Amino acid sequence: MTQTAYLAADGYLEPLLEELGTPEEIYGNLVLMRGDAKPAYWAQNVWYDVQRAPVASIKDAAKQLRAIQRNWSVYSHDFHRRAALIQENLPHISAKPVEFPSPLPKAPLGAWTLIAPDAMLFAAKTASPYIHGEVHFVEDKETPPNRAYLKLWEAFTLIERLPKKGETCVDLGACPGGWSWVLAKTGADVISVDKAPLEPHIAKMKNIAFRKESAFGIKPEVFGEVDWMCCDIACYPERLLRLVNEWLKAGNCKNFICTLKFQGPTDHATAKQFAAIEGSRLLHLSCNKHELTWIKLSD
Repeated sequence: MTQTAYLAADGYLEPLLEELGTPEEIYGNLVLMRGDAKPAYWAQNVWYDVQRAPVASIKDAAKQLRAIQRNWSVYSHDFHRRAALIQENLPHISAKPVEFPSPLPKAPLGAWTLIAPDAMLFAAKTASPYIHGEVHFVEDKETPPNRAYLKLWEAFTLIERLPKKGETCVDLGACPGGWSWVLAKTGADVISVDKAPLEPHIAKMKNIAFRKESAFGIKPEVFGEVDWMCCDIACYPERLLRLVNEWLKAGNCKNFICTLKFQGPTDHATAKQFAAIEGSRLLHLSCNKHELTWIKLSD
């Protein structure tokens, strides 16, 4: 019987369980389900074809894992000291913060956990090349007005694509300007739209043009051909869906990155409508809070 494990980010086990249904087993934030992997937007990472094995000793556990592959990350939800000793007997994997932009790690990364002092679960293949699916960046703590820019950094890292010089990016709901700053730093031309102004030092960037208008009132057609539409605006997901559908209908934009922000209960129904848009993906970034990121690329 195939089993798949889904790892929720801290604080977001509940929406993952609402999404997956009744689990077979739960270990901390790790949810074990029967069957092959299925879409799980709230999973920080997915463990494929989960196996279990008895553990006779610390060295025995490490020996079993090393015999399968080189790189392993431990998810420690219990038996922390024993798990740490096993991990110390495995090859070291770097957890250093990532410089942006950087390519995705190419080495396969397995994951394992102790479910008892003498038993472990493990998967040689996982969905993310990062430990627990978490991308930690070397942050710029001076220029951006808040930490929202990290979401766009993570999205670009995962899709392995950046806007280029000569491309046009529209940032809807841009204030205070963190996303516009990221887009402008790529060399692209940025049109920032908001009724509130950008931070002055961001508004002064030579490739940012500011329009003092409502993100929901301005029509997509006024921008002409657009390479990227990005939106991190605070609104109900159903309102964002109407906005995105208007842009899709206009047909003048190639690529989209938008944040679905949930206020109160998770709106799974609207999330499913986003996920159903052809050629798109929906995921919970490690930089996301109670929100999901929707991405649609031209190819």
